[in-house]
Amino acid sequence: MKKLLLVCCIVLGVSTLSRAQGGGGGGRPQMSPADQAARLKTSLALTDDQTAKITAIYTAQAASRDSLTKAGADRSAMRPLMTATTAKIKAVLTPDQAAEFDKQQAARMNRGGGGGGGGGGTPPPPQR
Repeated sequence: MKKLLLVCCIVLGVSTLSRAQGGGGGGRPQMSPADQAARLKTSLALTDDQTAKITAIYTAQAASRDSLTKAGADRSAMRPLMTATTAKIKAVLTPDQAAEFDKQQAARMNRGGGGGGGGGGTPPPPQR
């Protein structure tokens, strides 16, 4: 009986850890709009007013993304949505914040976290 209980606890623990690391949802889990705005508040030193506006922008994006996903749209159909969201966010930011936001976006794209996933592309030519 103790062995059965131990096995159940291990299975439950592994499945919980798997979900927490994005293994149970068929892809990388999306941050909530509030979490996304909070991350920007920290990294860009946003005011409370800016944070509220950006939370609303991310909330609208999430609703649009969900409706596109339910309609069976692929990732390429979401590119205009992402572009529009970025433009709306930059309109809320100061010029210095917008410049830093652009740097952060570029860094995300370079590490493969910008929606397209990592990998692919052409490898660099060999060094001579």
